[in-house]
Amino acid sequence: MVGQSARLKQVLRLATRLGRGQWPVLLLGETGTGKELVARTIHQAGPGGPFVTIDCTSLVGPLMESELFGYAKGAFTGANTSKMGLIEHADGGTAFFDEIGELPLELQGKLLRLLQEQEFRPVGSLQVKKSKFRVIAATNRDLAAEVQKGAFRQDLYFRLNVVTMRLSPLRDRREDLPSLISHFLDLHGNGHMLSSDLLDLMMSYPWPGNVRELQNCVQGMVAVNTGPILHVGDAPSHLQHHRESSSMGRLSLATCAAPASNGEPIPIVQPVIPLAEMERQAIIRALEYTKGDRVMASHLLGIGRTTLYRKLKEYGIKS
Repeated sequence: MVGQSARLKQVLRLATRLGRGQWPVLLLGETGTGKELVARTIHQAGPGGPFVTIDCTSLVGPLMESELFGYAKGAFTGANTSKMGLIEHADGGTAFFDEIGELPLELQGKLLRLLQEQEFRPVGSLQVKKSKFRVIAATNRDLAAEVQKGAFRQDLYFRLNVVTMRLSPLRDRREDLPSLISHFLDLHGNGHMLSSDLLDLMMSYPWPGNVRELQNCVQGMVAVNTGPILHVGDAPSHLQHHRESSSMGRLSLATCAAPASNGEPIPIVQPVIPLAEMERQAIIRALEYTKGDRVMASHLLGIGRTTLYRKLKEYGIKS
């Protein structure tokens, strides 16, 4: 877990403390906030054993129960041998139920019994087996609201909700961004570095997909650029759009001076060049400076090559 923010340090301290016990832990947070990484941190602070991830979004269809509890030979067509389920694999360690809010109601009751009795029966078997494990569950849903809607069992919710950890989205801990970007550049890059303009852009972007989106962004820029310095023009299209939207917002603010005594903004008297005309002139000057080199011009303008080609067509500029 990478970062220096107070929020992250608090999460690490609590994860280490929880690792010393066996209490159920419920991790809440948006997609991409690192819930599985926190679960592994809790597990690693404990006595050890296997760490088994159970993706609740994949437990659908007629074989979902057999994935959890395993099955006996001959339990159904094609069951030529017996198979151990995920629950049995987790014995002596940690079972991490990822996106527990997606677990079908029919399995929620069976999971509740398993947590209460620490025993289960494989599909097609009369033998009862034991499995003792720590349970950590994670979700991006509001489970309390799901209980009210009848989509999640209240008794299972209370069973899981012993210790709750809420993970902050990346936009609420921007001070971790430089460390995370450096980490992902070391992980995926080959000596790549960011220009100051690109770093500023990435610091201003809200990252709705959180750490996972940031990692994919760095990985994508590294994959398509061989040069050691990554520029604004190398950023993916959604960052480019964010930059353009921010520029338009700043321009609209610039058309007003300080507020008058009544609080209303005073419009600037001198004429303002339309944004489209400013953009067209900037593109023409960049192409003149680079002698028609569109790749170099896109770097100078801080936009992607495809964006430049689109603007050339839009403004009818020939180079």
